[in-house]
Amino acid sequence: MTVHDPLIEYENGLRVLQGSIEHARLNYHLGGMVLALAVALFLVLGVYAIRQQVAYWWPSLPIPVAAVSARRYRQQRESRFRMSRLQRFYERGIERLQGKWTGFGNTGEEFSDPDHVYAEDLHIFGEGSLFQLVCEARTSIGRRGLADYLLASPSVEETRLRQEAVRELSERRDLRERIALLGASDVSESHWNTFGDWLNSPAFGFPPVLRVIAAVTSTALALVVLAGAVGLIPWIEVVIWISPLFAFHFIVGLIFRKRVNAMEEWVRPMSAETQVLREGLRLIEMESFRSARLRRLGNQVRDAANGVHGLERLLNALNERRKEWFYTPSLLLLLGMQLCMAIEGWRERNGESLKTWLSAWAEFEALNSLAAYAWENPDNTFPELTHEDALFEARDLGHPLLPRAACVVNYVELNRRNRFYVISGSNMSGKSTLLRAIGMNAVLASAGAPVRAATLRMSRLSVCASMSVVDSLMNAKSRFLAEVDRLRQTIEAAESGPVLFLVDEIFSGTNSRDRRIAAEAVIRTLIDRGAIGALSTHDLSLTEIPAKVELPGVNVHMGARDGAGPMDFDYLLKPGATTESNALAIARMAGVPV
Repeated sequence: MTVHDPLIEYENGLRVLQGSIEHARLNYHLGGMVLALAVALFLVLGVYAIRQQVAYWWPSLPIPVAAVSARRYRQQRESRFRMSRLQRFYERGIERLQGKWTGFGNTGEEFSDPDHVYAEDLHIFGEGSLFQLVCEARTSIGRRGLADYLLASPSVEETRLRQEAVRELSERRDLRERIALLGASDVSESHWNTFGDWLNSPAFGFPPVLRVIAAVTSTALALVVLAGAVGLIPWIEVVIWISPLFAFHFIVGLIFRKRVNAMEEWVRPMSAETQVLREGLRLIEMESFRSARLRRLGNQVRDAANGVHGLERLLNALNERRKEWFYTPSLLLLLGMQLCMAIEGWRERNGESLKTWLSAWAEFEALNSLAAYAWENPDNTFPELTHEDALFEARDLGHPLLPRAACVVNYVELNRRNRFYVISGSNMSGKSTLLRAIGMNAVLASAGAPVRAATLRMSRLSVCASMSVVDSLMNAKSRFLAEVDRLRQTIEAAESGPVLFLVDEIFSGTNSRDRRIAAEAVIRTLIDRGAIGALSTHDLSLTEIPAKVELPGVNVHMGARDGAGPMDFDYLLKPGATTESNALAIARMAGVPV
């Protein structure tokens, strides 16, 4: 499969779908016309029947036609809506493959943590981020699952299980299309922790006997009113019977009003995702997967769809209570309180199971997103994972967020012989981009996704980056202190296992001599604790550090292409420290007449 095959498949699918949409549009309008004619004929015949100019049964003749037309009209409308959602699915895929994916989709900004050891430095979240490129999750639950995948470093065995699942799902474009059509709409406004907050919240504490009493009194009230409506009981007796019931409901409703209102506000946001969750769990349940991880997820959600359906019905009924036509009857019959008690009872019975179902769905959506990324990037490769000491060896490594036409690839070898790189070169030569390419591909590899490289051998590595740290007035922390704090986190992480450190312009806020001494001390500590990594600099004093015999580092540099001007960079990694000087070129860029 070449890189152009996914684009062709998306375009072909879109072309066929657009033909179906046009055909459905014609059927939709035709069905509307037939329905309108049938209704008009019914009205005309009704008028003639009233005037006794035709038989009284003639107006019933168009009714079957109207009923069938109305049903087909509704079906055509739903079909057009589903096809329009599938059309957006194809269009998003085409835009990603054409490099036009920024500006739409979920950015994952809600998962951004400035204290995370690499999330902001490697642009994992935000506009134009790795999350935005990869995310295909339909629910906030799935987005949380994908964020967890991109923020942690699992074991080699765990990553291999994810790779196996991603490989299997990557060829299931049909499954991704079905996931895109889950639910009543393709927009979800709920927050990722809505279910978790509800499940972990204290019980609302309705007296158990109240549910029985409310059900009995509400049923009695409804039966008495119904008996009065059909004439079995005179209305004066109806009033006598229901007055104490109304009084009782008024008092009980007043006592528990705040509790009911608080619970309604708490659980209402969940209704935005219960339909998608139920249909998604049913989809997993009905599939027969081969990979171990997907089979495990399938076993975790057995009968989950039926359980979630019960919660969905209760939440939908609670939402109906807010509508004008239903609000007054619900108050008279204590339906709001009864629904809240029913939902609380559902949580008591199924709360622990729901946690398992949510976890399974979150992981499935994460794997499905990575599978879509794998399918759309067939020339990416799944890394070879090893239990060796800290290792990151990549051939033709590129930045995952750059368009392929503009992406320059490099060979990177960080292992026992080359524990760290000191990358020298001027600003804009590509040093920071290379560091991010290393880090992002390491993150993708750990998540179980393919990477932008011809080959990659990698051990389990905890990525730590210091590239975008900034000062914080809120926390009274300068940029320099923020960088020191990030390096402290990196050193602490190296105590627990192999670390891949990526540092851009280390200690840039101090003088050259102190900078070299401090940088060497940090590198020595990290190397002693088994870490590997790279740091970039334009300070040539730091290129003296790899000369230390006990520090197995390598000097490399990035700069201008051979025979070109000092600012004409080729973004290729070259051996040795830089010897280039572009001071005058920089001055000219600043408008200095030199």
